[in-house]
Amino acid sequence: MLPRKDLFDLPEGVIYLDGNSLGPLPKGAAARAAHVITEEWGQQLIRAWNSAGWMELPRRVGDRIAPLIGAPAGSVATGDTLSIKVYQALAAALRMRPDRRVILSDNGNFPSDLYMAQGLIETIGQGYELRTPAPQDVAAAITPEVAVVMLTQVDYRTGRMHDMQAITRAAHQAGAVMIWDLAHSAGAVPVQLADVGAEFAVGCTYKYLNGGPGAPAFIYVRPDLVDSVQPALAGWLGHKAPFAMEPLYRPAMSTERLRVGTPPVVQLSVLDAALDVWDEVKMGTLRAASIHLSQLFITEVEKLCPQLRLVSPSDPAQRGSQVSFAFPDGYAAMQALIDRGVIGDFRAPDIMRFGITPLYLDEQDIRQAARILAEVITDELWNDPKYQTRAAVT
Repeated sequence: MLPRKDLFDLPEGVIYLDGNSLGPLPKGAAARAAHVITEEWGQQLIRAWNSAGWMELPRRVGDRIAPLIGAPAGSVATGDTLSIKVYQALAAALRMRPDRRVILSDNGNFPSDLYMAQGLIETIGQGYELRTPAPQDVAAAITPEVAVVMLTQVDYRTGRMHDMQAITRAAHQAGAVMIWDLAHSAGAVPVQLADVGAEFAVGCTYKYLNGGPGAPAFIYVRPDLVDSVQPALAGWLGHKAPFAMEPLYRPAMSTERLRVGTPPVVQLSVLDAALDVWDEVKMGTLRAASIHLSQLFITEVEKLCPQLRLVSPSDPAQRGSQVSFAFPDGYAAMQALIDRGVIGDFRAPDIMRFGITPLYLDEQDIRQAARILAEVITDELWNDPKYQTRAAVT
């Protein structure tokens, strides 16, 4: 049953359309954090690694994420940041194709993914190169010299969605390894990694999964590969027997080998509590609600704000769970909108982004948000000087 507003602590009078960037606080998450800090850490001290199950937390939370991305239990490890997980997957994938020297992405990919690829290339040398064609040209660019195809399924600016099945198939036909970044997919659109067959997938949990700022990332490894994947970052917690304190690395015989450092216990515990809101939610039902609300928002905004230009795909099958409009003064307009209780965000150069999250949004929210946006645009409320200075985070 959607929406599930009663499961979130949402501020009164706010319509939150930014869950694609940072999800709101689920009820129970703050209490869980307090319990971990005061009762587990505070009372049990170092004993809590065993008595409170801290050491098993990354695996247990990974198993809770797995059904949301169509992955089997034991195939998802959690911890570290998304950028670290991109680096791990990319380095492992290159080792799987030692005779090839091309990493293929697209020029709309999230910058951090591209930075990780660039940094890895600079580190290992050996003639590797990163190619970034336009998103629509990726399939044609998967040629025999490509070692790895690394793409974000849902574009962070526009919500445009790659065809995961078709591109993975093309990558495998060319002999390349496939990595999917699910940062804007997990908890937003149905994903079936087990059916797609990609070797790796990564993602963050602070967006649609509502794990909180800085919540740990996840990495998926196709189960048939887990015994052969060679982690580039061979961390203590990825060792088969960490407390044997051996001087040489032996990887764990599971996806756990892709753990690196000490797990962020408080953040993982908050994420664990946040995942409770997904109990009994079916991704197909969520997706249908997302499309309905997105289409309603597009219809209302185009009717009320002809000055805005839709930059998201008009076909909902080609769009994730966000809607983006371009406007020359988009930053200032977004600040004026936020000032009036409708929170979205802005991405350079001129894109106003709106996350459509049916867990806590309904038709009334969408219509009201469109009306307030129309007031901001039509009355040029964005032209107030106080909205012109850009903050550090946009």
